[in-house]
Amino acid sequence: MTMVRQLIDRKGRTLYSVEPEDPVLEAIRQMADHHVGALLVMKGTELQGIISERDYARKVILHGRSSAETPVWQIMSSPVITVSPDQTVQDCMHLMTERRVRHLPVVDGGQVVGMVSIGDLVKAVIEEQQQTIEQLESYIHH
Repeated sequence: MTMVRQLIDRKGRTLYSVEPEDPVLEAIRQMADHHVGALLVMKGTELQGIISERDYARKVILHGRSSAETPVWQIMSSPVITVSPDQTVQDCMHLMTERRVRHLPVVDGGQVVGMVSIGDLVKAVIEEQQQTIEQLESYIHH
C-alpha cells in the first residue's frame, strides 16, 4: 500500500505558495507558470489556506470581482484539510471524495512538506495495480 511519504518523495517536495495579501491575479499567474491547479497560502511558514482554480472560478469570475484587486485571503479555502506523510493513498482518496477537494497539503510536525493532488493519487493507484498484475502474471507463468 502506497504511503503519502512515498508519493511526495517521488514527485518532489517543491512547494508553490502565495501570501494572503497577494492579488488573486498573482496566484493565477503562478498556477499557470507551474502547471498546478492549487497553491498553498502561507504567512511565513504557517499554512493559512489553499487557493485553487475552482476558488477563482466560483469566487472571482462568477461574482464579477477584479483579479488584480482581490486579495487571496478573500477567496482562499480555510481551514485547510491536510494529511500526514504516514497516511495511505486510499486514506487520501477517501478524504478527497468525502470533502470534495482535489488537493491536500502534507503536514509533518507542524510544517508543510508537500502537496498531493487527485492526479498524483490516481497515478499511484494505477502503478500499484500494474505491479500487482505483473506479479500475478509472473506467478501464473512459473
